Amino acid sequence: MRAKKNRVMLAMLALNSGLVVAFDELIDELWGETTLKNARNALHANVKRMRQSLGELGLDGPDRVHIRTVDNGYVLEAPEGSLDAYRFLRTAEKGASLVDERPHEAMDLLRESLSMWRGPALLDASDGPRCRAVALRLDEQRKTARENLIAAQLQAGEAGVVVAELKQLLAQYPERERFSEQLMIALYRCGRQSEAVDIFHRTRKWLDDELGLKPSRRLHHLYQAILMQDPSL
Repeated sequence: MRAKKNRVMLAMLALNSGLVVAFDELIDELWGETTLKNARNALHANVKRMRQSLGELGLDGPDRVHIRTVDNGYVLEAPEGSLDAYRFLRTAEKGASLVDERPHEAMDLLRESLSMWRGPALLDASDGPRCRAVALRLDEQRKTARENLIAAQLQAGEAGVVVAELKQLLAQYPERERFSEQLMIALYRCGRQSEAVDIFHRTRKWLDDELGLKPSRRLHHLYQAILMQDPSL
């Protein structure tokens, strides 16, 4: 239990690196509605143990990770690029910006960003509301990076390479219309127009049955373009 509280606290501080995380926020994240006689003392004790753990790992120190106490909370100070979540976001963002103009360079960067993942975001530290919200946001950005990687592959002429992966992703995330769009384009470019059309109808049915929604205008326009064999595809 103590180790888990250390992970939660470290996650809270790392996700707000350089910023003050108030005592009350940390107490709420660590203990929720549980009433403690002296929550502030309990918090200080956990921070002390966390500093000891960082020291034992050789991570604590002015030139590495430093947890500083301020008037109303704690601040984690860490070197630029030492936090994997921020490295992932920066690398993925840079890759996304190059998809259209330099797809091969974009593919390298997006693959590098995705290779940083080892499982769900904030595993064993996302029970509290704040960490849980950040974990959901990071997982969403991971899916977006996958979409951008596939977009770069399509831009680079690798339609046939991505079909199998897109089928798996669409089965896993049927609500993400961009995967449907990309699979339709990949199938069409592989000469499989009827399968591309079928993906549209399957997506439309899933959206209607599960969410009560219609396909987006963008997905519908792509469907029409495939029927018309639009040269822009």
